[in-house]
Amino acid sequence: MTAEWFKQNWMYAGVIAGVFLLAIVPVIAGTWSLPLTLVFLQLPLYMLHQLEEHAGDRFRTYVNTQVAGVPDALTTEAVVVINVPLVWGADLAVLYLARFVAIGFGLIAVYLSVVNALAHILMAVRFRGYNPGLATAAVLFLPVGIWSLVMLSHAPGVSVGDHLLALAVAVLVHIGIAVHVFRRTRALRPV
Repeated sequence: MTAEWFKQNWMYAGVIAGVFLLAIVPVIAGTWSLPLTLVFLQLPLYMLHQLEEHAGDRFRTYVNTQVAGVPDALTTEAVVVINVPLVWGADLAVLYLARFVAIGFGLIAVYLSVVNALAHILMAVRFRGYNPGLATAAVLFLPVGIWSLVMLSHAPGVSVGDHLLALAVAVLVHIGIAVHVFRRTRALRPV
């Protein structure tokens, strides 16, 4: 497998991994708490979302044409880094923190999904139409995210501070992506 192949196909590998991760949910749900299981679910659901969002280079093309108005404001390399090591890696790290440190850390993965869903919805309103990833964001992230927020809120030891920290992380991650695209847009736009 070459790096170029991976840059073009990571989302297909992700959806296969996501389906396998979903297939083990009945096994873990029998031994893990519901809040921890819901934290676990964020990663495979994100992987399914990423197929709708990124297959055929749809989201990157959408951002570059509809949002930024310049080619390569969002590059393929940036998309891979944002989604593979950052999203998948963050959700994995958060799962470990939720399991071995405190369940409240699991809220980070949940808020990443919910904030992502809200960003897709706001983009649809702003640009008056569909954007790649909108359907799975609305159908998967919002209902499962809200359910997860409620269930984790009732878990022992989870505080308002946990919610604020997780929400801040999720918002800052999405702002960081927007700032990256904005800076590249300014640098690439002809004067």
